[in-house]
Amino acid sequence: MTHITSYAHIKHQRLSANGTLLFDGGSSGSLPGFLTDAYKALGMSYPKYHKMDALCKLGMLCMEAALKESELLTTYPADKIAIVLSNAASSLDTDRAHQASIQDKANYFPSPAVFVYTLPNIVIGEIAIKYKITGENAFFVSERFDAGLLLNYLEALFHGETQAAVCGWVEADGDAAEAFIFLVEKSNKNSNFKPLNQEAITELYNQ
Repeated sequence: MTHITSYAHIKHQRLSANGTLLFDGGSSGSLPGFLTDAYKALGMSYPKYHKMDALCKLGMLCMEAALKESELLTTYPADKIAIVLSNAASSLDTDRAHQASIQDKANYFPSPAVFVYTLPNIVIGEIAIKYKITGENAFFVSERFDAGLLLNYLEALFHGETQAAVCGWVEADGDAAEAFIFLVEKSNKNSNFKPLNQEAITELYNQ
């Protein structure tokens, strides 16, 4: 049976995992301030984080929180772990920064450091690199969080070679930021874990 074994949220500059508040960024002010303070609060040590765009930082923070009490990475082969993420704005936040760097023809200077993040699936790449995950991956853009879409894709993956998955929603649009990541494992006897279904995914997302 397939279960949701861990989950994490970033909402209103608050980071939580499995219903427990890990960091309240109310005093951080801006989104960049929150992303820096939450990184420190989690005790992360990953210098590349500071070069990422907001979307990737949100995904990285939420992933780190979801993994805090999880053995997913040591239980399953790296090539049997999938990553499936989604959002509504794609990479619009970074697209705006890139557009700003090229719109003035008299001062045309596109930044390679910005351009590299002008695809939403880069957040998947960053997570895969840090946590050494080499399984299937997909990024969906939908108008709103769609538990049914994610479930259908996960079910297809688990009918194949996938044994575990990182899944969820990572959105960055200006100072509006939200992330929800949940971990799924193909077999687990712990009855405290939620069976994977649309109702469970929606319930956890709405917490």
